[in-house]
Amino acid sequence: MPVKNTKTGDLKRSFNRKPHKTFKKSCLLCSKGINHVDYKDIELLNNYVASNGRILPRRITGLCAKHQKMITNAIKRARVVALMPFVKE
Repeated sequence: MPVKNTKTGDLKRSFNRKPHKTFKKSCLLCSKGINHVDYKDIELLNNYVASNGRILPRRITGLCAKHQKMITNAIKRARVVALMPFVKE
């Protein structure tokens, strides 16, 4: 809702923004006790690939750095061996 500044006569918008609640996503692979990600496990890898074929980042997947790196390498290996497509149509 615009508010008029009395000194300059300009319209300013008043934003009543509340800080959004942030929460820490826990790594699903750590909680399941998975220590190694295999490139042949296509069902697991498809959970971390977007609909257009891109690998999803950590901030979206909620994985820890160690498991995100394992997932990324496994997806790349599965693509080279032709188990997964590079681009989905």
